[in-house]
Amino acid sequence: MYCHRSLLLATLSTCTCQLVHAQASSSQLLAYTVPAGFPTSLFPAYYIPASPTQEPQPIIYDAALNYTFPLELTNPYTIPEEDEDPIYYPTPLYSVTNGSAIVADAISQVQSIISGSGSNCSKCISALEVGQYVAQRVPSMVPDLLVELCISNGLHSNTTCQEDFEATTFGAVWTQILALADVSGSDGQYICNSISSTFCTMPSTLPSNTTGYFGPKPANLKVPKPSGKRVKVLHMSDMHIDPRYAVGSEANCSSGLCCRANAASTSSKVSLPAPLYGAFKCDSPYFLLTSALESIAPLTGTTHNNKSDCDQFAWSIYTGDLVSHESQNELSRNYTMYAEWSIYHMLKAYIPSGPIFPVLGNHDSNPEAIDSPHSMPGNLGQQQSWNYDHVASLWQQNNWITPEAANEARMHYAAYSINHPVYPKLRIITLNTDFWYKSNFLNFINTTNPDVSGNLKFLANELQDAENKGERVWIIGHVLTGWDGSNPIPNPTDLFYQIIDRYSPHVIAGIFFGHTHEDQFMIYYANNGTVQDAAHALNVGWIGPSVTPLTNLNSGYRMYEVDTGDFSIYNAYTYYANVSAFGAINANETGPVWNFEYSTRDAYAIGWPENAPLNATYWHKVTEAMAANHTLVSMFNTFDGKMSVKTPNCTSTACAEAKICYMRSGSVALGKQCPQGFGSVQSAFTGKNF
Repeated sequence: MYCHRSLLLATLSTCTCQLVHAQASSSQLLAYTVPAGFPTSLFPAYYIPASPTQEPQPIIYDAALNYTFPLELTNPYTIPEEDEDPIYYPTPLYSVTNGSAIVADAISQVQSIISGSGSNCSKCISALEVGQYVAQRVPSMVPDLLVELCISNGLHSNTTCQEDFEATTFGAVWTQILALADVSGSDGQYICNSISSTFCTMPSTLPSNTTGYFGPKPANLKVPKPSGKRVKVLHMSDMHIDPRYAVGSEANCSSGLCCRANAASTSSKVSLPAPLYGAFKCDSPYFLLTSALESIAPLTGTTHNNKSDCDQFAWSIYTGDLVSHESQNELSRNYTMYAEWSIYHMLKAYIPSGPIFPVLGNHDSNPEAIDSPHSMPGNLGQQQSWNYDHVASLWQQNNWITPEAANEARMHYAAYSINHPVYPKLRIITLNTDFWYKSNFLNFINTTNPDVSGNLKFLANELQDAENKGERVWIIGHVLTGWDGSNPIPNPTDLFYQIIDRYSPHVIAGIFFGHTHEDQFMIYYANNGTVQDAAHALNVGWIGPSVTPLTNLNSGYRMYEVDTGDFSIYNAYTYYANVSAFGAINANETGPVWNFEYSTRDAYAIGWPENAPLNATYWHKVTEAMAANHTLVSMFNTFDGKMSVKTPNCTSTACAEAKICYMRSGSVALGKQCPQGFGSVQSAFTGKNF
């Protein structure tokens, strides 16, 4: 029978922990069926209560803002298509009185450039030069100019042109770029490549100048010895809450985010009704998120009644992305802050033990993925400060970070460095990885500088301080630096790679990302990965699985077994829910089943010593085993999609070799050298010889 019920946190018995200890090779039950109903006590009040045919609409009061979010913000049937957020334009460099004439002349010039002779790249650069002339004189007129040029030249559909270039979406951002970038040089090539890879090729990675970032690596520095005491650490990522999820709407829409009342469809009839708990082309409804969070304690053997280390998380990490995959015209500051408050509130409710160390993802800003370096002129350098202020306040209110760390986050793009309150020899350093993400278009300004924001200087300084004090460090970010090279821009990831080389393995104990929604890893080697063998493997980046099923994935999360002496990972346990089964759930009787998926150490049984951590050497030897036995790559590929029925098979030699190459690529330069077309399991592989 469907019912409203209270949180199960207080009702989990200590027998769960006792059962866990009886299982020598793991620390969890194998499966947990979430009870039917929604935990109504999670929120104090509701505009619309949950039911088997309706996601809840909680009334959320944000004390950091002294504001209650209105129902119209998240109601599936009243999705706003415009916002009233501030628009930031660059200050004009020249005073003009004939703005309309300048724009008309610019349109004529661009059309002449397009119809003229020359390469696509030279044409694009010339068009950017015209755009810069306009942006430096009448910046407020640039968005309409971009929309008109986009439509008239068939770059995208009319709707997409408006969504991409209107002033309230990305038009003002592109105006900033046109006004400030070196459009005739490297910046222009990056801009044109981002518009279309057929316009300009992406510039080659520049050698990193590490002067001022770190000194020589000391000789004979070793990793601290393990203490023998192991603790549990939770890794969650990419929840992507969709409070506008409409149960029964089209879950197999033709474009955009599905499970929406306004989802695009080729038929007037719903072909696949959106289940209560989610679907493959949709972001996470409340019911999916609470089911995931509710499954954690019984599956990982953690409780909140017994305060011994074996029964609780020593700490948790959240590697970013809270907000749903909206089109930009449906996003706003309020919608972003709603998602931030809601997810952090749920994490705090279900995981009260140990601090949670979050980072922002590329979706956790507005406009999406846009973060500006403070060095931009005037108020342009502060255009995301509202967001840093907000999350810093929430993290401090939840007692996850100190007031000092919160102030640092406010001033430093929501990034902070903090020592663990119980294990002070562990330092957590978080980064805003939008500063190397290709869709943060502001990164196309001053592209020859790999660290315009100072993000990487901050990292190097903190690592040096940790080295001086004999501390170990976990680095937490969102957008990965390598894999197939498709997500970041090259120069910052190369500098990051040099920093990892300098401080590994004696300082850096772990590196963690999210973003891809998939279960992946990548190895960092000495000397820029020029020699990729076990002797040169220095560190590994763990890419955490997402809770959201988007796209074609199961929902998942992970727990690490960590030693409190060296703070290295000694095992990892991954859990999932079968999204393809959600449609058959009778919500009046039960919720979804969450399952133990695999133990990393057991799955890749390479004869690794039981008392040795799952470090870069281990992972390189795993890739060696994969090279000798491609069935291990096929197994990895299945784990990559979290056992999804939608995951394409990786059984060819071409696929296996590409995957192994990605695993050994911690930077764009390395990832781009790999065969392309096998980087994601969210759609059919497109690589050659598959």
